[in-house]
Amino acid sequence: MNKRNLPPANEDPRNPSYMFKNMENETVENSFIFKTYIGDNKLNKIFTGTLWAEGPAYIPHLDTLVFSDNPNNRIMKLVNGNVSEFKYPSNFCNGNTIDNNENLISCSHGGRCIYKTDDNLKTEILVDRYLGKKFNSPNDICVKSDNTIWFTDPPYGILSDYEGYKGQQEYGGCYVFCYNPQNNNLDVIIDDLDRPNGIALSPDEKKLYVADTAEHLRHLYSYDLINGKAKNKKLIYDFKPFFSDGFRCDKDGNIWTSAGKAIKCFNSSFELIGQIKVPELVSNCEFGGREGNILYITATTSLYSIHLNQQGARFV
Repeated sequence: MNKRNLPPANEDPRNPSYMFKNMENETVENSFIFKTYIGDNKLNKIFTGTLWAEGPAYIPHLDTLVFSDNPNNRIMKLVNGNVSEFKYPSNFCNGNTIDNNENLISCSHGGRCIYKTDDNLKTEILVDRYLGKKFNSPNDICVKSDNTIWFTDPPYGILSDYEGYKGQQEYGGCYVFCYNPQNNNLDVIIDDLDRPNGIALSPDEKKLYVADTAEHLRHLYSYDLINGKAKNKKLIYDFKPFFSDGFRCDKDGNIWTSAGKAIKCFNSSFELIGQIKVPELVSNCEFGGREGNILYITATTSLYSIHLNQQGARFV
């Protein structure tokens, strides 16, 4: 359902998938270990009807997956195999995750802020400014075991009114931040990326992974986390002509990332070990299900899933 009477994704140059509609991913020879993860399981389309599906987040105590339909200004939910609206309007939420109390934590393009939403849909702003100046449009997010919230802040939500409200950058950069909700402290973690986008922590929280989706880069980077600082930047992969948008780690430290019209998987040594092709441009993924062995994939107009012989990092 198109809530705002916008053109279809494949007809609208503002849609992130538009420029890739006639492109296909290269073939990747899946490794033995990756084949054991996939087995004979097939990719399933659960739902179609979004313009740009993003930000999947699984809420264990509700056995519910939520995901954003950003241009349509709503968050959807998957419950017992059925998809319906979770929150409308969402104020153009994009990336989602949960905190350690399983509240929904969201990046709002429209509010240029980070939201916390409880089971009753009570929503509060956690943080919306850096040095008194508005964020650009927080994009993707993860939460550490110490309850700190790590998020990226590119300008995609203020470039037009497609994924937010057109506006100006105020603090003069596109940073990666860490916010501590216990003392309201906000730290700049990375300040030298062009378009920081996807973000995730390794299972042992010793590494931070961040994507830069600038057109001339399309890179995924690894950083060592040392005393709360991101050090030793290392290139994991160059995804051109596609890009790594959102990603998650499994219990063994493998990184499962969007990669054009596919999910690519890298082991903890950053070697490409496999790929799952998807019919549409992929934005993000999330481990869910009671056992954490379902990989949910948001891809342009649809939500997909595949059962795995593997579990997400936070399910062990």
